[in-house]
Amino acid sequence: MTELEQLTQLCARLGASPAQAAIMAAQLVKRADQLATERGVAREVALRGLLEVVVKGRAGEVPAAFTVAPPPPPAGP
Repeated sequence: MTELEQLTQLCARLGASPAQAAIMAAQLVKRADQLATERGVAREVALRGLLEVVVKGRAGEVPAAFTVAPPPPPAGP
């Protein structure tokens, strides 16, 4: 089974229709290649990060890399 087929199955298990899963899988592969080139990291590392975002997003969670610290409280009078 190819990587693309595995990713397509994963996306389908996460709730995407077969057509959507195929598109999502292709986009994940393409973006992982882009990130690996842009950031100089291994392609597997880039793909792992993207999959974390997908899985956590599906669960309604925000990955740690996307959390923003709350603004400081306003200064008192």
